[in-house]
Amino acid sequence: MQDEVLSPDDRDYVTALASGLEVILAFDETHPRMTLSEVASRTGMNRARARRFLLTLHSLGYVRKQGRSFELAPRVLQLGYAFLSANNYRSVIQQVLEEITAECGESSSLGVLDGDAVIYVARSAARHRLMAITLSVGTRLPAAHTSMGRVLLAQLDDAALDAFLDGVTLERHTDKTITDKAELRECILEVRRQGYAIADQELDPGLRSIAVPAFDAHGTLLGAINISTNAARIDYDTLLRDYLPLLEAKAREIRTHVS
Repeated sequence: MQDEVLSPDDRDYVTALASGLEVILAFDETHPRMTLSEVASRTGMNRARARRFLLTLHSLGYVRKQGRSFELAPRVLQLGYAFLSANNYRSVIQQVLEEITAECGESSSLGVLDGDAVIYVARSAARHRLMAITLSVGTRLPAAHTSMGRVLLAQLDDAALDAFLDGVTLERHTDKTITDKAELRECILEVRRQGYAIADQELDPGLRSIAVPAFDAHGTLLGAINISTNAARIDYDTLLRDYLPLLEAKAREIRTHVS
């Protein structure tokens, strides 16, 4: 059963809070610093409204102002830390991810579904870099084109999956990207049947990854754990032969130790 979600016209919906968070989320890797006009454009607000929210966030310490430009302040990290500290599995997950990296020499992460994105909440990075962008805790990637995202989408019931597919925009990132929604749905259903997902250079050329779901001792979904590799070094068969059993073993370990 899905949690009840308020609509913007519901009397309990706090528009100001939603707008303030929208302003925070307008800043990202490609927009780390913006003018008032740029924030207004990115959020669809008028300048006066965007100005009020920026100045309020500035007074609370979440935004810094430098001349005509605004940028996020380090205090924003507290929002992410609050999520991590509220979940007592953090230390167990981090240790497991580091063990995966130590054993196979590749980066490993835990991601959770957030709208149409998968957001990284824990990560163990290998020395070699896989993508043009830097992957770290808080990074958001399109769920439709990542192994962790597809594992998480496979955990949805049919109605929720259909709602996701109805609302998502599938952008082509490489010549391997699945952009047909019917094809993507079949792919996700196959992930549901087999219990793992492989994303082969759909998001970034040369990026190949495999993921499995991670549950706690009560069967509650914690997220998805993955191993990300370079396609030039690691072939598809190696993912299935060596990395899938490793991920499955670590997922069982998580289930044993996280209550």
